[in-house]
Amino acid sequence: MSRNKRVEAEWIPRTKLGELVQQGLITLDKIFQNNLVVKEKEIVDILLPQLAEDVITIKMVQQMTASGQRSKFKAVVIVGADGFLGVSAGKSREVGPAIRKAIDKAKLQVVPVLRGCGSGECGCGGSHSIPFKTEGKCGSVRIRLIPAPAGVGLACADKVKQVLKLAGIEDVWSKTFGDTRTSENLVKATFDALKNAHKYNFNI
Repeated sequence: MSRNKRVEAEWIPRTKLGELVQQGLITLDKIFQNNLVVKEKEIVDILLPQLAEDVITIKMVQQMTASGQRSKFKAVVIVGADGFLGVSAGKSREVGPAIRKAIDKAKLQVVPVLRGCGSGECGCGGSHSIPFKTEGKCGSVRIRLIPAPAGVGLACADKVKQVLKLAGIEDVWSKTFGDTRTSENLVKATFDALKNAHKYNFNI
């Protein structure tokens, strides 16, 4: 039995949207077109069975409580498939549960990624890059993604490359501002830029 069929068989939906997905009455495109909120990760498991996962960072964080100092692991992960992407973080006392929490949360954040060929130097009409300039921010980090012609590759930081590759983008130039050493903020700023592309802002 395939993974998504097994998930569908074991899953008991808790929302109306979940019931529609389990019955095969709605597609992922319809969910995004109607701005429906996905509250169950199984919806994404079934509709995007090819979804891949990638860990961005794992670090230890400490918190002071009444009983003393407590340490937890914080994992930042991305999930994606061809033209879809989600980013989130999770915390736990152990690394494995922290990663699983982050993956489950990232699935609920999945959004479609606009792709195209917005480079004036290329104009091939393909979907190897992005359709136009877009910008995103998180904390002190700001990033600008710029369409690039086919063959340029991903001219950006390694963490940004991880995000764009998982989203199915092959060619992009980028400019970053702020404290880009903070991997979590850099990745989330990139995710924000890809989401902002849906606003069709050509004036960035």
